[in-house]
Amino acid sequence: MPIPVIAIFDIGKTNKKFFLFDENLNEIKEEYVQFPTIKDDDGFECDDLERITKWAKETVEKLCQDPQYEIKALNFSTYGATFVSIGEDGKPVTPIYNYLKDFPEDVHKEFYEKYPEESINQITASPTLGMLNSGLQLYWLKRKKPEVFKKIKYSLHLPQYISYLFTGEAVTEPTSIGCHTKMWDFPKGDYHEWVYEEGIAEKLPRQVPTNYSFEKEICGQKVKIGVGIHDSSSALASYLIKIKEPFLLISTGTWSISLNPFPQRELTFKELQNDCLNFLSILGKTVKASRFFLGYELDNQLNKMNKVFGKEPKYYKDIVPNEKLVNQLLSGEISGTFYPEAIARTPLVAEIFPENNWDISSFSDYEQAYHHLIFGLVRMQVASLMLAKGATTTKKVYIDGGFVHNKVFIRFLNALLKGYELEFSDFPLGSAYGAALMLNAFK
Repeated sequence: MPIPVIAIFDIGKTNKKFFLFDENLNEIKEEYVQFPTIKDDDGFECDDLERITKWAKETVEKLCQDPQYEIKALNFSTYGATFVSIGEDGKPVTPIYNYLKDFPEDVHKEFYEKYPEESINQITASPTLGMLNSGLQLYWLKRKKPEVFKKIKYSLHLPQYISYLFTGEAVTEPTSIGCHTKMWDFPKGDYHEWVYEEGIAEKLPRQVPTNYSFEKEICGQKVKIGVGIHDSSSALASYLIKIKEPFLLISTGTWSISLNPFPQRELTFKELQNDCLNFLSILGKTVKASRFFLGYELDNQLNKMNKVFGKEPKYYKDIVPNEKLVNQLLSGEISGTFYPEAIARTPLVAEIFPENNWDISSFSDYEQAYHHLIFGLVRMQVASLMLAKGATTTKKVYIDGGFVHNKVFIRFLNALLKGYELEFSDFPLGSAYGAALMLNAFK
């Protein structure tokens, strides 16, 4: 007899992943692929949407032909801050613009002259992030590419577009709307007035809950198909479903995102300036979040260290805490830390790292430089967590993602979060698992 399965696409910026889960939500199959990027119509690097679309459809077709499995449900987790705009024929009318693309200064200036920055940032709980404010991508299209903007019937966030490929249903849902889009009025619980005034709202499809699904025919049988979910919110979903008392979550990877699903106060403008923002959870509730480029910064510094000390890229993975170095750094007996280059220089970052006295070649060996680097990253991590924590009194902190395997990182984190109850999760499938949970497919 074939095994009944939930199929999940988990699409990140680097890795595009496909998972199968059984009825007990145990992972039984995984597939990772990477695709070369292409250039958008302005010559900037972007994901190859056509290639991703082809891969997704062919992967499901292949699953249909596999007698080992019977597909019961299908859902999607993807990175956020990305729209796919489709025309009347349901086909994309633009490339999939990269959220790292430069945002034109004149468009920013015009937008904030109409909608004052401090006020709109607080109401939408979105720092000024350029293309990472996905709502501004549509404002930019309207101003800079008006003929293209006119062709748009619907703009779908990426998770909902991948769902649309299989359902033909254009929808949006809370986790994508609430992810620093600068579109959502958190106090009002609706799109901000500017979204209506600029004619953006009419390009956005109807809203449905994150756990909404459609029953469509795939492989000649009825399959429950989810509407997709933003990956950061998906990683939080399994904790929200299982844990009822207040907690904080540090989700580590390329980005470190500290999440507080139980915030006590509204965001301040100062917090927004320090890259602290609000998300919407799978329940449509406010989640206070702070973030920084943890994994990206680590990779950037390791590349330099490897060149200075002649080490292989994965050499750092075998390093364990040197207790003498750890205690010297914690006590201040030896001072100094690294100086971040990839982490945005917010007021908080400038406070933690006031001077650039980071000279890798001044260290006697790789291990010493590495401990200084990780100590600095953990200090940043703790500051980021405290931003998300705000007035909340909880001391329960879950940590998941790739950094739970970094022994030096964990040693410093335990030391700098004394009095907190830390729990480390070795579960690498947070986003995919959260997307599977949304479907309740075997109930």
